[in-house]
Amino acid sequence: MTTVDLSPRPLPDPPGPLDAARDVTAFVGRSLRRSTRQLDTLLLAVMLPVMLLLLFVYVFGGAISAGMEYVDFVVPGIVLLTAGYGAATAAVDVASDLGNGIVDRFRSMPVPVTGVLTGHVVASLVRNAVSTALVVGVALLVGFDPVASPGEWCAALGVVALFVLALTWVSVAIGTVASGPEAASGFTFFILFLPYVSSAFVPVDTMPSVLATIASWNPVTPVADAVRGLLLGLPLDGALGAAVAWCVGIAVAGRLGAGLLFRRTP
Repeated sequence: MTTVDLSPRPLPDPPGPLDAARDVTAFVGRSLRRSTRQLDTLLLAVMLPVMLLLLFVYVFGGAISAGMEYVDFVVPGIVLLTAGYGAATAAVDVASDLGNGIVDRFRSMPVPVTGVLTGHVVASLVRNAVSTALVVGVALLVGFDPVASPGEWCAALGVVALFVLALTWVSVAIGTVASGPEAASGFTFFILFLPYVSSAFVPVDTMPSVLATIASWNPVTPVADAVRGLLLGLPLDGALGAAVAWCVGIAVAGRLGAGLLFRRTP
């Protein structure tokens, strides 16, 4: 006759901060590997900004008066447009994870499941860093002439990184409520449209009064003005502080909204 051991067994130790950090790192690695396997998406994210840069410089540039060489004026706008495309990819990836059931598997494991979102955000930052470097490199070849010091370059890239972070968290929040990848891609169209009604491609004072008012309140406008001012040595006139405030506020709101919506997603 066998006996059953009914004595209580010690519970496993709860995950600590190091365990959580290791789990989040694994999610980041997963998202980065996923990015490298989606070659069509990766090529589009890299090549499309370059094509847009060449289009604006050589097709539209001769007809647009910006008070300076148009290539100098438009490069910051192309960089911000690149950020919008990269952020939209994060929404599609989050919606795909929620639709294919992998998130249900993660929720059954002792891991911080919101690390899935962090992984997509970090992957978006890496993708945008590659795209931004390529755009700037091509811009230098076609005549972009920045006068920024190393410190000003770092400040400009920091503003771009904040902008990417803010847009990505908003896109992730959209991805958590979208019914699927196609719907997530459609919802992010508004994010992609934002740079066009701003100072990214044309001076605000050349727009009709209604559009000029909208552009002046568009968060992209101070970001574009700040990056342009830092790289070209132009007066900032408070654009840097406004850009940082907008980006931090949107990033925090997007992060909180994404976490709340993700936890409520069945």
